[in-house]
Amino acid sequence: MRRIAVALTKGGVGKTTTAVNLAAGLALAGHQVLLIDADTQGQAGKSLGAQPVMGLNELVAGEATPDQVIAPAREGLSLLAGSKSLAGLKRLIARRDYGAERTLAEALEPLDGLYDYVIVDTAPGWDVLTANVLFYVDEVLAPVSLEVMTLQGLLEFAQSLGNIQRYRDNLTLRYVVPTFLDRRVRKSQEIMEQLTTYFPTQLCQPIRYNVRLSEAPGYRQHIFEYAPTSPGAEDYRTLTERIVQDGA
Repeated sequence: MRRIAVALTKGGVGKTTTAVNLAAGLALAGHQVLLIDADTQGQAGKSLGAQPVMGLNELVAGEATPDQVIAPAREGLSLLAGSKSLAGLKRLIARRDYGAERTLAEALEPLDGLYDYVIVDTAPGWDVLTANVLFYVDEVLAPVSLEVMTLQGLLEFAQSLGNIQRYRDNLTLRYVVPTFLDRRVRKSQEIMEQLTTYFPTQLCQPIRYNVRLSEAPGYRQHIFEYAPTSPGAEDYRTLTERIVQDGA
């Protein structure tokens, strides 16, 4: 079972879009996928039209079992939803005297082996819940909008990730996914070249700017449902294929 966090401390880079469409792409490829929303906004579930009453907070707090909180979202795709109640979970984690960083991993242990992929959508910023996610997953996929400040944010995120890697040797920043590529903008190409220099092996094919990607959540659909022949669907299909091939 591969556990992949879609994470970057900067907001507005396409994390939820990437998490949802990657999870959907993997499910359409025939895999069993669990999408975990570790963001208080709960946008991953909303974008698929799935808003369960209970979710990640209740599971980790011991108030519900996995069967009670994991909801079907599509064929092959299940959802463990986020919500505003995750703010309380952060306080619960912070109050633990020992092993606080493994609170999430311990709660998710019963799910080991039940899925081919677990995709975790994270919130912007760096807090105890983000750290918990990184103590649970083995791989990190960082979406990076092609802006100077986002590139700086990625470099800082990689440094922070290094602090956790001292305790988790198997945690890797495995994928860097450029988002909102507009080939008409010269600065985008310059940042792509810098990403190639800093992250030559992790760099994936970019996700082009495509209005269909921003429209799809409004219709409670992933991109393969809403606009299956669009550039956005093509790009996320390519990303899905790379990730599947890496695990073959």
